[in-house]
Amino acid sequence: MNATRQAPFLPKLWTVLHEGYRPADFRHDAMAGLTVAIVALPLAMALAIASGTTPDKGLVTAVVAGFLISALGGSRFQIGGPTGAFIPVVYTVIATHGYDGLVLATLMAGVMLIAAGLLKTGTLMRFMPQPLVTGFTSGIAVIIATSQLKDALGLDVAKVPAEFLPKLRVLAAHLGETDPWALGMAAASVALIAGLRRWAPRAPGFLLAVLAAAGATALWQLPVDTIGSRFGGIPSSLPMPHWPAVSVDRMVALLPSALTIAFLAGIESLLSAVVADGMSGGKHRPNTELVAQGIANTASALVGGLPATGAIARTATSIRSGARTPVAGMLHALLVLAFMLVLAPLARYVPLPALAGVLLVVAWNMSEREHFLHTLRAPKGDRAVLLATFSTTVLVDLTFAIEVGIVIAAFVFMARMADVVDVQSGLQLAGPDDAPEDLTQRARVPDDVQVYRINGPLFFGATGRLESVLDDGGKAPRAYILRMGQVPLVDASGAHALKTVYERCRTRGIPLVISGLQAQPRRTLSRLPLSDHGAGLHLVRDFEAALALVDQLATDAAPAS
Repeated sequence: MNATRQAPFLPKLWTVLHEGYRPADFRHDAMAGLTVAIVALPLAMALAIASGTTPDKGLVTAVVAGFLISALGGSRFQIGGPTGAFIPVVYTVIATHGYDGLVLATLMAGVMLIAAGLLKTGTLMRFMPQPLVTGFTSGIAVIIATSQLKDALGLDVAKVPAEFLPKLRVLAAHLGETDPWALGMAAASVALIAGLRRWAPRAPGFLLAVLAAAGATALWQLPVDTIGSRFGGIPSSLPMPHWPAVSVDRMVALLPSALTIAFLAGIESLLSAVVADGMSGGKHRPNTELVAQGIANTASALVGGLPATGAIARTATSIRSGARTPVAGMLHALLVLAFMLVLAPLARYVPLPALAGVLLVVAWNMSEREHFLHTLRAPKGDRAVLLATFSTTVLVDLTFAIEVGIVIAAFVFMARMADVVDVQSGLQLAGPDDAPEDLTQRARVPDDVQVYRINGPLFFGATGRLESVLDDGGKAPRAYILRMGQVPLVDASGAHALKTVYERCRTRGIPLVISGLQAQPRRTLSRLPLSDHGAGLHLVRDFEAALALVDQLATDAAPAS
């Protein structure tokens, strides 16, 4: 712990090696790395094609950036590589500035991420409202889905506009030219992936769908576009580093795109790290993660790769497959490289409609449909942030969507503070509940029960402090009591933070008791995912009821004499 405090940018890999890395750890990491590599192989090619470039660019990114993100990052389980979030911005940059422009923009974004990590801004990401992130992600999912319609329908369109509405108009005008072979293959790929997820969830659905489509195309000479027919195949080696053309005018022109890439890489990687923490009970180092993302994007740019970030789905797959350390992510990158070197001649048979089907599934997974619907039942301000961010992401562009979402969220926050200022100003999460007026009550709390109290509104700017409740580093208590009698307001992000605290308690087998909920927090929680709680979460009337419940839980858990 002292070493971590003295070196805040210490990679998790160093911590793992310092703790001791055993053969059993390697076996688990190797199996997880192989599983994720099988998932990443078709995805990397599909994401690159959807971004307006060649499939080898995605593979190079998965190898170079994926290895560095795991080796240098601040998360024990992060899997890095190209992701769907970058498709709209990458496609636009390539169309406007050429691929060399994308390389320079990615290089600039890498430097920005390194600076952001060194300036310790990683912790500021916790202030990003959940409705903004949900609206943004759902909007990107719509863009990805529409970008795949051309290949999924087999339309012979020389150039499809990048903008959403013009793209739909062009596709609609050529809808009568739909190729039944392409449509059937895309539909079959989606059906196969969905079927495997339902009946064989551990099977690598993406890879099997692509292999089946490639085998059918090669065997029966199906008349569909393939990687070979459009791109001529993929190279069987990594490219040498190459410095792009740099000028002040070009950097100024690419600055907005570089900022967007840096933001996407930062926010998605930290979200992925948070998801990994929730699944594993760990704790990532946000600033270390940003530095690693910056180094990885810089390296990816120098070898002609795409922007990269932490991939939430691949990270979750790695954890479910038994990963124990960052070595799993490093092995995933090396295995993708091995597949690339060995299977490059066969990649020419991969049909583009099958890859379009893969990305349609990715878009569906990215859509955040459950969070989207839950947030639509949240207070009006959260709904406004969600819908404004979603619509501007789809109809305008990603940078403008972020700006609009943040501005609306700020106004919503100010309005809420104006409404509650006469009740309580600010938020004080005082840590252990040892206020003088509560000494009598505190004396009645068992030593192995931890009590916390929140005073003031639980909004998006304060959720990080709530989520740090379980990070005291001491011995895990028998139960947590969270006193919320002085909380007049909980927004969607606050409810999400409460759900995160509950999930972490449930993972550790510790009951969470919340006492004294006022009317507005109770209404908000009833509309959001936390309302559908399970065992281990208890909502009680007041602190006296919380103490009585904790005593009852201890009695129920005691073995019969």
